[in-house]
Amino acid sequence: MKKVLLIIAISISVVACNKTAEVKEVKTAYVDTSVLMKEYTEAKDLEAKYKAQSEEKGRQLEAEINRFKQDAANFQKQAQANGQEWAQRRGAELQKREQQLGYAQQALAQQLQQESGTEMDSLVTGIKKFIKSYGKEKGYAYIYGTGDAASILYAEEKFDITKDIIKALNAKYESETKTENKEATKTATTKEAVEKK
Repeated sequence: MKKVLLIIAISISVVACNKTAEVKEVKTAYVDTSVLMKEYTEAKDLEAKYKAQSEEKGRQLEAEINRFKQDAANFQKQAQANGQEWAQRRGAELQKREQQLGYAQQALAQQLQQESGTEMDSLVTGIKKFIKSYGKEKGYAYIYGTGDAASILYAEEKFDITKDIIKALNAKYESETKTENKEATKTATTKEAVEKK
């Protein structure tokens, strides 16, 4: 009887040890966020959009600045010929104009920064949502971020899923863009048909 109890006790302890020894493997990976933002098509498109806007609006402001420089150069030539009173009045006008151009430059930079910041925040939020659903779908317990604001100081390259995320995000963005273009074409075609009637 003692042997049977001893065998049962040993069996129970072996089973208990086996259960505690069973450790579920935790699937983890990381994404290099700086590479992601450089290679994600939507991020590149957003950057190109604001670069083009900056250049276009900058050209308009640059034309104003060039006119101001020309007026300032002419002022120096005309100051001696037109007298001190004219020079003081015209100098004050030029100074005021210079200040206005400075304010315009600052306002333009702030406007572009605010607009691009809003869109970039929306982009980052969308990327986070995508990575979250990607992680759930692929069975990851954790997906870490590395890059500019990294919290991981080292990770094995075999856990890097940056390229997979970029590929999936770009595919999603391209399909959304194609859908938007098709809808815009349908709307334009419908509008043309209505206008012809």
